[in-house]
Amino acid sequence: MRYIKKHILICIFPLILITACSYSFTGASVPSHLETVAIPLFKDRSGSAEPNLDNVFTNELIDKFINDNTLSVIDKANADALLECTITSLRDTPEAVSGDTEKASLRRITINVKVKYQDLVMKETIFNKDFSNYATYDANNFTEERPVAIENAINLITEDILLGVVSNW
Repeated sequence: MRYIKKHILICIFPLILITACSYSFTGASVPSHLETVAIPLFKDRSGSAEPNLDNVFTNELIDKFINDNTLSVIDKANADALLECTITSLRDTPEAVSGDTEKASLRRITINVKVKYQDLVMKETIFNKDFSNYATYDANNFTEERPVAIENAINLITEDILLGVVSNW
């Protein structure tokens, strides 16, 4: 009986380890010759007049790359790769309308970004893609909730951009 328990533990322990490990896309599709990336300030062509949208986006994407650690973020003059990003739109639309008043109770912030990812070593464009994501907020608490929704949408898009670069997603 003791022999059987020991073998069961030996068989089950690796399975527990495998399932406990998180899966990562890191490094899955970054060409081996690319070690660094430059991320210049986003261009804001959204026409939204949202203050500091370009800075917030740029800083969030840089933070994502620093935390991921697949490519080191450096200046453009010394980088192996370049990510040029343009905010093409920021829309704020009704998501849900409340009963009798027909007033929007929930609103959706949708942000679209065009991203050009270039290999500066091989002098080629790896991709030229549009990324879009959204977040919702309570329209009754516009002043506090709208900035949080914008932040959440930015977080989702920058995560998508990072995954697009490191995993060819």
